[in-house]
Order: sequence, then C-alpha cells, then structure tokens
Amino acid sequence: MLAHATRPDDRPTALASDAGARPAAAAASERSDAALATAFLRYLDVVLVIASTPFVLLGGLPGAGFAIGAASWIVTRVAVAWIEPRAWNARETSVRTALHLAAILGRVWLVALAVLVARFAIGTPDGIAAAVVVLAAYTVELATKLMLRASIRTSLRRPS
Repeated sequence: MLAHATRPDDRPTALASDAGARPAAAAASERSDAALATAFLRYLDVVLVIASTPFVLLGGLPGAGFAIGAASWIVTRVAVAWIEPRAWNARETSVRTALHLAAILGRVWLVALAVLVARFAIGTPDGIAAAVVVLAAYTVELATKLMLRASIRTSLRRPS
C-alpha cells in the first residue's frame, strides 16, 4: 500500500495513517525545546556568573574576590537544587519545613560568610567584588523565578 499520495504538483502528502505521527513528533520537539529554554532560564544566573569570568580577569578587577563570590554562589545554588526536591517529597510537614529553612538560611549564611572572608582575608576590593557578583547573580535568579512563575500561572489558568 502507498504510504503517501501525490498532489498534482508532485509533492507527497501524508495519508491518514501517518497523520498522527507528525503532530506527536512536533509536539514532543516543542516540549523538549520548551524544557531546554526553561532549564536555561532557571540557571541563567549561574551561566552569567561563569560567562563573566573572562571579562573580570581581563578587566583587571579583583579576581580572588570574584572567584570566592562566584564559587559560593554556584555551590549554594547546587546545594539548594539538591535539597529542594527532597523537601517537596518529604511526607512530614516538619521535615519539609526544616529542609526548606535549611536551604534558605544556609544559603544566606554561606554567601555572607564568603563575602566576609573575601573582605577580611584578602582586602576591601575583593570583598566588594564578591558582594557584587553575589548581588548580581541573586538579582538575575529572582527575576527569572518571577518570569517562570508568571508563565506557569498563565498556563494553569482555566479558560473562561
């Protein structure tokens, strides 16, 4: 049996048996593209911290302070990404609350400690560099979380 029929202009078109395969493949491709874009947005702060490293080094800015701030940001970001799924999957409310609280407060304390270490162990310019990289990364993370939350809410709304 023929898999495709031809039009007068000799371009093949799918028959009814192939009709379900193409939209499903296109939908799967769109979902994977959307998942990739969402993952990129979710970790845009980390991407920007890593991407700004050559500019900091070439610009003669305090590299040690930047490295301390960037490392503390990335380490705490990975730790929170590791803790959050465990917190949401916890059965007991007290465990869930404790894990969320540990992730939030632990992150704040570790990043603040890194900025203080950069300031007092190396010098004021390095402390400022560490604080600036952390502040910039936090701003980007907050903005992307707000954007992703808004897109999720609009997709979950029921049609009127």
